[in-house]
Amino acid sequence: MFEARDDTLEYVIRHVRRPVRIDPALDGRVMERIAAHHAPRLPGLAAAWDWLVRPRQVAVSPLGALAAAVVVAVALVVMPRVGGAPPARRAPAATAAMREFQFVLVAPGARRVSLVGDFNDWDPASTPLHQTSARTIWSGVVALGPGRHRYAFLVDGTRWVADPDAPAAPSDEFGTPSSVVTVGGS
Repeated sequence: MFEARDDTLEYVIRHVRRPVRIDPALDGRVMERIAAHHAPRLPGLAAAWDWLVRPRQVAVSPLGALAAAVVVAVALVVMPRVGGAPPARRAPAATAAMREFQFVLVAPGARRVSLVGDFNDWDPASTPLHQTSARTIWSGVVALGPGRHRYAFLVDGTRWVADPDAPAAPSDEFGTPSSVVTVGGS
């Protein structure tokens, strides 16, 4: 009786560890569909406010990035001595095995959406998603290391939503819906 369960468990483990093949053109198709949605024109102040709060990409030269890194490093070394506060917790260094993933959720009427998961200690403030011009689509890119990662979307700070386009994760001890993404090593 127990041997049959072990065989089934081994089969499930082998099946879950198989790499998932994703069409390389998927990102392009998703971004084309997102770009195809046009936001309605907003009047005066609403358009100005929308322009002010819309996320933007910033390009920095390597020399500028190095200078910024030196300033931050000096501040991290000097600030704990001046203020007496303990040094800030540092994130683990990125490795060559890290891969960027884009997380997308369609959430009409949402005012804010965060990505929470084991990769950011389930912290809603750690990975806020950005609203696209379509106003119903929220998106963000996160670098993940190899392994299986549980995650969910937190809508308006109260509603946990599993990713409808990803495999569901097994129930946790809190009963909150979540999904799983598997990142292969290089």
